[in-house]
Amino acid sequence: MIAVALLGLAALASTMTYTGFLVVGVLADYLGTGRVIAGLLLAGLFARFPWISNGKLRIVGLLPKPARRPLIVGILALCLLNFLWRGEYVPAGFTGFALAFLLTYPWLRRAIFNRMVSSVYKFTGQKPSKSTDDTVIEGEFKEKKD
Repeated sequence: MIAVALLGLAALASTMTYTGFLVVGVLADYLGTGRVIAGLLLAGLFARFPWISNGKLRIVGLLPKPARRPLIVGILALCLLNFLWRGEYVPAGFTGFALAFLLTYPWLRRAIFNRMVSSVYKFTGQKPSKSTDDTVIEGEFKEKKD
């Protein structure tokens, strides 16, 4: 089972690497530059660096966190449409797979994590909490009499 999981992860990593190569090539073509310059521009756009402010370690980047995923989805969609327009179906398949994986990753991560947690709770004899909504904050409030 571990070998199958490692093989799947290696296939996923190689697919994502090849998709990155394709994306850099398409962006270099659109910008009229070489692959190195296009790759450096993407690296500068998505890079994050450690930063210490007010005694706390933070990670800062050029793009804010909520803007990263939509920008990556937009770039992948642009590349997918470019490959479909040119009639290059194999690169379009790789780009489409990467786009589908990027869009379904939060759901997959939540599903796998919930399954792992439920199996651990079965083993320990505890019951997992029913609340899986991360946006709900539970708290207890007491009124103070004046």
